Amino acid sequence: MFERSDETLVKQALKGKKSAWITLVKRYEKKIYNYTLRMVINPDDAMDLMQDVFVAVFRNLSSFRGDSPFKGWLFKIAHYRCIEQYRRKRPTQSLDDVPEQFDESGDICPEYQLAQGQQASELKQAIHGLPFNQKVIVELKFFQQCTFDDIATQLGISTNTAKSRLYSALDKLKNHLEVDYV
Repeated sequence: MFERSDETLVKQALKGKKSAWITLVKRYEKKIYNYTLRMVINPDDAMDLMQDVFVAVFRNLSSFRGDSPFKGWLFKIAHYRCIEQYRRKRPTQSLDDVPEQFDESGDICPEYQLAQGQQASELKQAIHGLPFNQKVIVELKFFQQCTFDDIATQLGISTNTAKSRLYSALDKLKNHLEVDYV
C-alpha cells in the first residue's frame, strides 16, 4: 500500500488534517519511546518524555523547514528533552532498581535465557553509566542506526567529534564489561 512521506504528512497536518498528525505520531511513537527509555531508564519518565516530545513537535510543526528529514528533527527535539530531563533529575536510581529485560519465548532453555538477560542488564547498566554526551552517541549510532553525519547534524557537533565520542564510549564499555568477566 502507498505510504505517504513524512514531509507530505507534515504539510497536511499544518493544514489542519488531524489524520496526518495521527499518522506521524503512530509512525514514530515507539521509536521515540524506546529512545527516551534507553536514555532515562525509567519507563514512566520515558512515557512522559515521549508525550512531551510530541507536544513540542505539534506546537512547533510550523517551524519545520524541511532542510533535513523530519525524523532527524523529531529525534533532535527528543534529544533536547532528554537533556532537560537529565539535568532536572540526575541519575540516582539504584542499579538494583533497573528493570530486567528477559526474552519470554519458551523456546530457549532457562539458563541461557538468564545469562542473556544478565548480559543485557549489564550492558544497559554500563551504557547508563556513560557520560550523557557519549550515551547519546551510542544510542543514535546503534539503536537508531544514524550515520555519523546525521548524529553530528542532530547534536550540532562535527562528524569527527561524534566519532571521537563514540570510540571513547566504546572503550569505556569494553573496559567496564571486561572487568566483569575477568
